[in-house]
Amino acid sequence: MSMKVKAKEQLQKVGTYAGKYRYVMMPELYTALTQDKVIKEAALRSGVSRGVMQACWDAAGDVIKAWATEGHSVALPGLGTMRFGLRAKSVETVNEVKAELITSRRIIFTPDTDLKEELAKTAIQITCFDRDGKEVKRVTSTSGEVEDPENGGGENPENGGGGSSSSESGNGGGPVNP
Repeated sequence: MSMKVKAKEQLQKVGTYAGKYRYVMMPELYTALTQDKVIKEAALRSGVSRGVMQACWDAAGDVIKAWATEGHSVALPGLGTMRFGLRAKSVETVNEVKAELITSRRIIFTPDTDLKEELAKTAIQITCFDRDGKEVKRVTSTSGEVEDPENGGGENPENGGGGSSSSESGNGGGPVNP
């Protein structure tokens, strides 16, 4: 399993690099899987019929929704926990407190430690595109370290050819210069 990332050269409009082109990384988004496809796969992996899996899925969704709206943090098996939260304006006196101070309602997800470790071990494949959309470089990683196939000799067909790999440290998702 690997995560695909694209680094696209984009004109920065604000901040320190305003007016300059920088490579910005973002995960490539795949299509959203339908609930039906997820239920079918879960039924297949568990050996439970689709009908039973659908009933369990619906019941779990109802329970999670009910408990979360009552203020509980609810466990999502193998993933973490979710709870509802909000953002609101503060006021000076108790007489000013009212529901209209709420500016947004949010869903807060806290990932499980095992899930975070799995993500840290997941290989990353970065494809770099210039401002015209032309592919200019490919970089790959294994468990946290990013390898640059263009620095050095050797052949790495999985990354589009030539170059042995050397470490290239990531920067937490910010602009990258390939």
